Amino acid sequence: MPVKTVPDNDNASTRGGLTVTSWTSEELDAIGGADELRIAAQRPDGTLRNPVTIWVVRVGGDLYVRAYKGTDSPWYRGVLATHTGRVESGGVTKDVTFADEADPAAGDAVDAAYRDKYRNYSAQFVDPMLAVTARDATVKLVPR
Repeated sequence: MPVKTVPDNDNASTRGGLTVTSWTSEELDAIGGADELRIAAQRPDGTLRNPVTIWVVRVGGDLYVRAYKGTDSPWYRGVLATHTGRVESGGVTKDVTFADEADPAAGDAVDAAYRDKYRNYSAQFVDPMLAVTARDATVKLVPR
C-alpha cells in the first residue's frame, strides 16, 4: 500500500513554498521515551519494505536513529532509495523523511543521547552505536 504524504496540518508551516512539519511534544515524548522503533523504508513504487526494529533517541525537538552495522545495513540502504518511509513507536505511527545528519555537533549530541538512554544495556550493544561505523549511518527522522 502506498504511503500517504499528507502533513499533519496542526504542525505544518510553509517556508519557501515547501510545507515543513514538526513533531508534537506528545509524539516526541512517546517515541523518544520508547526503547525501540519500527522503521520501514518506502520503495520507489510507494510500497513499504518490511519494518525493522531499532533503537531511537531524542535530541531536543529531533529524533534520530542509527544503523548498528553502519552504511552496509540493509534497512539503511533501503532508506537511501527514496528517503521516505514510516516509523512506529510508543503508540505513534508517522510517515517520515529520512534526512542525513552531517553536523558534527549533532553527532556528538546523538552519541550522548544513546549513552544516556541505553546506559542500562550491555556495552556490547551500546558501544557499536557510538562507533564511527554507526555514526556515519545517523538518520534524522522528519515528520511528513
